[in-house]
Parts: sequence; C-alpha cells; structure tokens
Amino acid sequence: MTVPSDAAHQGTRGWVYMHTRIAFFGLALAALATGAARADDDPTAYTCKFTTGTSWTYDDGGFKPKTPEPITFQIADIALDRQTAQLIPDGGKLPAALKIVRAINAIHFLEVVNEGFLNLTTVYDKDATSGVYPAVHSRHFGVLGQPVFAQYVGTCTPK
Repeated sequence: MTVPSDAAHQGTRGWVYMHTRIAFFGLALAALATGAARADDDPTAYTCKFTTGTSWTYDDGGFKPKTPEPITFQIADIALDRQTAQLIPDGGKLPAALKIVRAINAIHFLEVVNEGFLNLTTVYDKDATSGVYPAVHSRHFGVLGQPVFAQYVGTCTPK
C-alpha cells in the first residue's frame, strides 16, 4: 500500500471537501423546495372530531378513569410562518389563541387557558388510505382543586 505524499493527500482532502459541500448544498436546496411545496399543501383550517378518549380525575388519593363526551372543534387561521392559529369550539364559544410547534410528520397546536392550564392537539400528516389526518387531543386542567386530564383520539379534515 502506498501512502500519498502530503501534497497529494491535501489535494484529495480538498476534492472530497468540495464535493461534500456541493452535495450538502444540493440536499439543502431540495429540502427547501420540498418544504415550500409542503407548506403550500398544508391546510389553513381543520374540523377535528374526537369520539374516543378517557379522562382521569384525582380524588381520594388516586386517579379515577371516566369516559368523556365526544368533542368537535375547528382549528382556523393556521399561519405556519407566524406559528399561530385559532381554536373555535363547537357551540359558538369564543375562539382561543393557539401556538404552533412543527414536527417532522405532525403539527402541534398548544392552547394556554386563562387559568394557566394546557390543551394540546397534535395533527399528523394525512393518512394516504383514508384521506383524513389522525389526531390526538390532550387536556390538562383542574376542577375545584382536583387534577383532571383527558386524552382523545380522532381525526381532522381540512376545511
């Protein structure tokens, strides 16, 4: 095996470095193009329905499970660039401000309720088979000093 001279080795390293940078630049451009196309395809509003779930209330030293009522709401005015949206509850209640956190294959919508409690809705990428967006909704709050939380599974459809 021949060890290259220092000058030859420097040339090889430079060539590899240059090609690595070109490849990285190409991948970055492809990612930007894909991201821009993806952003154009993202819905600006959803109607979300959650029919299955469980809630738990802490009482008498432990959490007690209970089946909650189904819920439906809209997520509107989705602005991914500003990371904001609006939650519009069913029944004409006042809209609530949402913050957005983007993930690789999902968007998280976070609501901070006036009392400081949190609600989180995660909408995953569209299911190719059904055409709906799988979703999970979690609520973390308290009633009369008792911890209460609920988690629902359901789907969202573009509006």
